[in-house]
Amino acid sequence: MFTGIITDVGTITELEQTGDLRARIQTAYDTGNIDMGASIASDGVCLTVVALGPDWYDVQISAETISKTNIDGRGNHKGWFVGKRVNLERALKVGDELGGHLVTGHVDAVGRVALAEDIGGSTRLEILAGADIAPFVAEKGSITIDGVSLTVNEVEDEPGGEVRFALNIIPHTGEVTTLGDLSEGDTVNLEIDVLARYLKRMQSLAS
Repeated sequence: MFTGIITDVGTITELEQTGDLRARIQTAYDTGNIDMGASIASDGVCLTVVALGPDWYDVQISAETISKTNIDGRGNHKGWFVGKRVNLERALKVGDELGGHLVTGHVDAVGRVALAEDIGGSTRLEILAGADIAPFVAEKGSITIDGVSLTVNEVEDEPGGEVRFALNIIPHTGEVTTLGDLSEGDTVNLEIDVLARYLKRMQSLAS
């Protein structure tokens, strides 16, 4: 489990296709305190550490994970490439402060940035997402964008069934995550609130 509070922004330094995709991520974390097999959320994707060095760790990314995320560069997005910065968060420990909301690191959908506009120093982001997650996006509810826990400000249902929702990125969040780098057309990993997922399931069983 994670909280959606980013604790480092890493950089992809190597990518290798060996059946699965293997990525090396440079980090400011003390890798001496990271165990082999540990889970680290990278741009909102829960990935397992398979190798470690003084300031880096390697992860292996399955074809299934790639198909459900923006790692493959669908649409106009470049996907993962050497030099790309990624939001990092280590797994939540018992007793840690829950500063954001409960996050699993399992991406529910890939959204597209429809608007990235500077307003008074902050950035207004508008994200378009598919009809499958539209019921889970609610005004003042929580959502994770590339691993960052955020509050939805506005929600508008599109004629084709997609949902458009707006978020405000304050300067601090833009500086300590990669969200300040986003522009129109970029794709982002979305994870809905885990509580909303369970409520939807209970509702379907009750009907």
